[in-house]
Amino acid sequence: MMKRLRLLAASLAMLTVAPTGAFAGIADGKLPDGAYHCEAYLLGLFLNLGDITIRSNVYSGPAYGGMQRQGYNYQMNQNGEIAWLGPLGGFTAGGNSVSLTQVTADGPKDASFDIVMRQPDGAFTASTCTIKASQQG
Repeated sequence: MMKRLRLLAASLAMLTVAPTGAFAGIADGKLPDGAYHCEAYLLGLFLNLGDITIRSNVYSGPAYGGMQRQGYNYQMNQNGEIAWLGPLGGFTAGGNSVSLTQVTADGPKDASFDIVMRQPDGAFTASTCTIKASQQG
């Protein structure tokens, strides 16, 4: 009986120490599920670059006006760098390429990443994609 009480007490202690909500993040190589709104700041204006939807290790988009696109896998290393394993709309069209994608926050409500795009003339443009609608559950 005493042994069971000690086990129960230890179990309760573990529950109070453990985090209350598990969420995806850099540690497990996934972004939190949701729609990420992407913008670039150019010439004093914010330019809408569409929304990228993340679900587990699959992304789609960027989408414009709610149009859903085909899903592709992505990978994230322990440093929060993302490798897109498929096309990424205008980021990878017309001679553009993605130079780097870096996670800047991985919390379920503030997740974001920056995409650095190289243009055909060699210039670089950075955009920020921020979660706008979490799809947990």
